[in-house]
Amino acid sequence: MLTQLRQDHANMARLLHVLQLKQKTLAAGERPDFQLIREVVDYMLDYMEDFTVPLERLCSEQLATQVPEVRELSNRLSVDYQGLRERLRRLSQDIDMILMDAVLPMDRFAEDMRAYLEAHRGYLREERESLFPLIAEHFDDDDLRYLASLLPEGAKARLEYLQAAYPELYAELRATPEPAL
Repeated sequence: MLTQLRQDHANMARLLHVLQLKQKTLAAGERPDFQLIREVVDYMLDYMEDFTVPLERLCSEQLATQVPEVRELSNRLSVDYQGLRERLRRLSQDIDMILMDAVLPMDRFAEDMRAYLEAHRGYLREERESLFPLIAEHFDDDDLRYLASLLPEGAKARLEYLQAAYPELYAELRATPEPAL
């Protein structure tokens, strides 16, 4: 499961990279593919609800039983994650407005997008540097298999879903190298 978490981080980094490329296009005064941005944002919101939130809850609950001091880290990550979801929802609403040809200041949208990308990358870094080592230290293979069995679906199913539901995004994701966080 830790391998799965690392792969999910790599995939999320690719999605963030795709958004960053579109944000840079927008910041340069050009019009990016807002439909593709819509697909990335929709997929990320779905993924957060269907996979990340349950995974975070399971890992945090199990870790807290073994390492009580992890509660502070878990609570901080949870608050940060809720903030990310809220920012992403606001971006989603703004994209809806843009796609309906409503007037929206593009410089503000570009800045909101940049701030979201920076915050999400920081969150991934915090998980990688603080949470993953705790999982590796305190969970054995049986613990990880048990937690994995409790998850709603695995990365393979999510990738198949991405390919079917968001073909344009899937093609761009496959062409995007894994960026360094």
